[in-house]
Amino acid sequence: MRAAVEALPAASGESASSTGFRRARPSGEDELTAWLLSQATNVERHLEALRPFRWSEFGDPATGPSRAHLAAVNRTMATLRKPLYSATRSARRAADEAVARPGQAELARLLRAKSRAQRWVKTTEGVWDFYLDLFNQRQGAFAPWLVACDRVALDCYQYAYLGIGRWRSIPTPPPFCYLRTGSGPATSRRGIPLRRLGNRLNPFPLIQLPYHRLVNPWTLGAVLHEVSHNLQNDLGLARAIPLQVAARLVEAGVPREVTGVWVRWNRETFADLSALLLGGPAVVGSLFDVIGRTELETTGFTPRAVHPVPYLRAKISVELLRRMGFTRHAESYAAMWHKLYPRAKLINAPPALLRTADKAIPEVVDAMCFTSFPSLGHRPLAKVLRFEAKEQAMIEEAARRLADGVSPGVVPERFLIGAVRFALDERMAPPKRLFGFFMEELGRRAR
Repeated sequence: MRAAVEALPAASGESASSTGFRRARPSGEDELTAWLLSQATNVERHLEALRPFRWSEFGDPATGPSRAHLAAVNRTMATLRKPLYSATRSARRAADEAVARPGQAELARLLRAKSRAQRWVKTTEGVWDFYLDLFNQRQGAFAPWLVACDRVALDCYQYAYLGIGRWRSIPTPPPFCYLRTGSGPATSRRGIPLRRLGNRLNPFPLIQLPYHRLVNPWTLGAVLHEVSHNLQNDLGLARAIPLQVAARLVEAGVPREVTGVWVRWNRETFADLSALLLGGPAVVGSLFDVIGRTELETTGFTPRAVHPVPYLRAKISVELLRRMGFTRHAESYAAMWHKLYPRAKLINAPPALLRTADKAIPEVVDAMCFTSFPSLGHRPLAKVLRFEAKEQAMIEEAARRLADGVSPGVVPERFLIGAVRFALDERMAPPKRLFGFFMEELGRRAR
């Protein structure tokens, strides 16, 4: 497969005369001439070095980036290489003219052409280096871990697109996971401008995972959460969800200033609820790992924040668990949350936010998960991402098999996160053993 970028000419294909190449420096050639020619040569070699990526250069195809990912990146790179190629040609012409007639106007023209070319080199190299770093992570010891997360993310997409009530074009490429230390999980959605790409559109979902999550796979409910951010966009719910939330809350009599807060929280709330529908009750435990902090951190309200106050965030997931029919799990998590935070309060929040929370939370959950949307084929999210008692039984059976070190069978990849958490909570096997079996199973499926 040839990526679109490969159609662009490269400096290496040009003639020796056009590149200023000499077998030996002619006698009498001054330093200025040599320097002028070398400036064009430098940017030509930069262009040649910033070549399209090749599928064969990132190690084992089972763990490396897919052909679809590489083609998407190379198309993005083409939008940068084309102006870089034009700037490089201009620099060569200016260098040749300055050698032929080294006047002030010609020299100034070369310096301007060189600076323009170098600006494009810097921009192009920044994007190229970004992807080179992502793809190189698939050649080392962490490659199987990242592929495991890729498999979970892909399974979420497959399940969602099978569950909608009408045909939708299948997005490609699928999400791509990468390791980044020193920060929490995050995602860059498909089709949005990224500063790291020179404000070009991101060609596929990127899911950033910290090292501490990868070594504790029972905390990887984060993958389901970050995938859900992308599903909200790809399933055509980015505008529909906040509009529905606003309408339902206003109709329920929630003050408009509080309604505005819930609307601002819509993306993170949707990601929590969608993740729970994808992975089941264990995802709530994974969420509690993140939001169960000091009282000040968990009950503090920050104006303009996109995440719900953690204290309320827990209650939203408990409400959905109850609506899904997992009453026992909902009561258990609610009791645990009350034990951790016995005083119901929000610090620095509008008083009406906590006062109306018991009314607003069921409305938000119903608006997001139990309301039909045209883009879902007139189905509610809870029907598209159906999770019932039989799915939880699959997770618990898979947990016992993981603990015994045998294949969990045909259980979907996304359920393995709940399985490894259930096995940990029930002390079925030591954490290190569970980690090994989890990664081994998902790595095997990628082959």
